Amino acid sequence: MLLIVHGNPTMMRSCIDHLMALPHIAGPRIREEAEFIASRLEILRIHGEISNDAFLDAGAIQGAFTLIGNLVEMGIPQREIQQELRNTLARAKRLEEKHPGLDTAIENGRAS
Repeated sequence: MLLIVHGNPTMMRSCIDHLMALPHIAGPRIREEAEFIASRLEILRIHGEISNDAFLDAGAIQGAFTLIGNLVEMGIPQREIQQELRNTLARAKRLEEKHPGLDTAIENGRAS
């Protein structure tokens, strides 16, 4: 699979690209990502770094990761998991267009 990453290589969308490139996607890995996004969004909202609208809109990505984790644990075929990740990637791209800089704000909270 060819990965093309534009801009900051550690953006949330790149995380989705990375997950899509894995030969097998594990439920715990997806759940960790959902927890990170939820925690980071809360911190950003509390500190006024993102709007309430951005917080609520970005919750869709966090929710999608939770759903995907559940699907993985239910034994859904990996090809269907990949499709859900593609759908989530499309949502993440639209979210970044609506709230420029949101991906960077989230990813700046990752440990190096």
